[in-house]
Amino acid sequence: MPVLSLITFLPLAGAALLLFVPRERENLLRFLSLGASVAVLALSVGLYLSFDGGRAGMQFVERAPWLGSGIEYHLGVDGVSLLLVLLTAFLLPVSLLASWSSVRGKVKEFLILMLVLETGIIGVFLSLNVFLFYVFWEAMLIPMYFLIGVWGGARRVYATVKFVLFTMFGSLLMLVALIVLYGRSGTFNLLDYYHLAGSGAWLDPRLQVWLFLAFALAFAVKVPLFPLHTWLPDAHVEAPTAGSVILAGVLLKMGAYGFLRFALPLFPDAVSKFLPYLSALCLVSIIYGGLMALVQKDIKSLVAYSSVSHMGLVMLAVFSLNLEGTQGALFQMVSHGLSTGALFLIVGLLYERSHTRLIADYGGLSRQMPVLSAFFLITILSSAGLPGLNGFVGEILCLFGVFLAGPLPAVLAVSTVILAAAYLLGMFQKVMHGPITNPSVRTFRDLTPREILVLLPIVLLMFWLGLRPGPVLRKTEAAAALHISRVTGRHAVLVSSPSPPSAASSMSPAVPAASAVRPEEKGVHE
Repeated sequence: MPVLSLITFLPLAGAALLLFVPRERENLLRFLSLGASVAVLALSVGLYLSFDGGRAGMQFVERAPWLGSGIEYHLGVDGVSLLLVLLTAFLLPVSLLASWSSVRGKVKEFLILMLVLETGIIGVFLSLNVFLFYVFWEAMLIPMYFLIGVWGGARRVYATVKFVLFTMFGSLLMLVALIVLYGRSGTFNLLDYYHLAGSGAWLDPRLQVWLFLAFALAFAVKVPLFPLHTWLPDAHVEAPTAGSVILAGVLLKMGAYGFLRFALPLFPDAVSKFLPYLSALCLVSIIYGGLMALVQKDIKSLVAYSSVSHMGLVMLAVFSLNLEGTQGALFQMVSHGLSTGALFLIVGLLYERSHTRLIADYGGLSRQMPVLSAFFLITILSSAGLPGLNGFVGEILCLFGVFLAGPLPAVLAVSTVILAAAYLLGMFQKVMHGPITNPSVRTFRDLTPREILVLLPIVLLMFWLGLRPGPVLRKTEAAAALHISRVTGRHAVLVSSPSPPSAASSMSPAVPAASAVRPEEKGVHE
């Protein structure tokens, strides 16, 4: 079977295998699910190593007839989706290992749903047929619904219903837009849409506006952008640790990916109209999310609102429409997935010992748990953007891109760094070095070898990405440049290159119309 199909459906095959294992054999169930997710990770690492970063188009393309009427099985990977597939494949085994002792009831069902969720997420990132994309997009909701609704906290039903209603509303509008696109083009092939948009034989500007709004709403809910963010803190607080890791680490990135893959390149005329408003919403998300994180008393809620702020910066960089911003957004999505995933893992480890997430219920933990304290500090500094760690590279590239698009938004966007340092370091000080308010803290044991094994790979990646970002950025540069050319009709270059910069666009309605000439697809392997 081709590699992309293996990566996509191996978790589903693992879930099917678990159906035949008796639920009483919990250890066997855990090892089989972990083995399936590790196999997917190994395949994804092989995909990353064999991926040609110099090619801008799709690679490892797989295509076969499916339902007819333009609906076909069509997968491919480029620099935009490569890192997100790898991030998903990495966080799944980490999440399964982290839930080894925390999930005790209905273990078999939990593991099956986690593996089905992995298939849905990877399918979203690899689909080149927009109908197939929609199938994976909706299929992902089912396991996440049950993961929060069954294994979540006291208000899990409310959080689950809110999450599903928000997501379904946006998804239904996107489905209507997909049907309109098919009626106008006679195809669901994403690459055909790119060709039509680049040739000028596409949609009139008025229709583009409505279709763009339908896509943008679905993706903005998933990011989430203010004011569509309210489902996120509830879902994070109530979700089990593994669910929070996947939700923050990967699912939020699906919204940003949707803008990069669909909304921006397919509707450039509409982009020119809505870019200033979308950029303003990103700035509101950055500042509002940071201020809300400052006043949270629950650690999970604090991390959830920090995601609103950080993803606001990612989306502002996406809307800068230049190579620096797009490269920074792709890199920062991976960095945020690692750092925020690690934060939720650490919160989960603390909750297992104390059964509380309130900051006031901790204090003095650094004396009782020095190993956890070290991991916690590194993760905090990564999320705050300390030089030498992964968060710094992503944030500085995002800010460079935003500055090239407009100095004022960049000045306002810098607030995410200041606010992050305030709420993250303040929380660390209270939890690890504050006065002991809960006597049971003195009985906490430090990290076990399994728990160290969960956190150590993430921390190592934080340092590796922070010290050697070049190899990763080279994997995405050509695809990012092609994305910019599709949206703006101009060739994107790095400011540091010998040739003069031509991709730095203003955050004002200055994006060329769809009739602008765009380069043809390069490096497409059928």
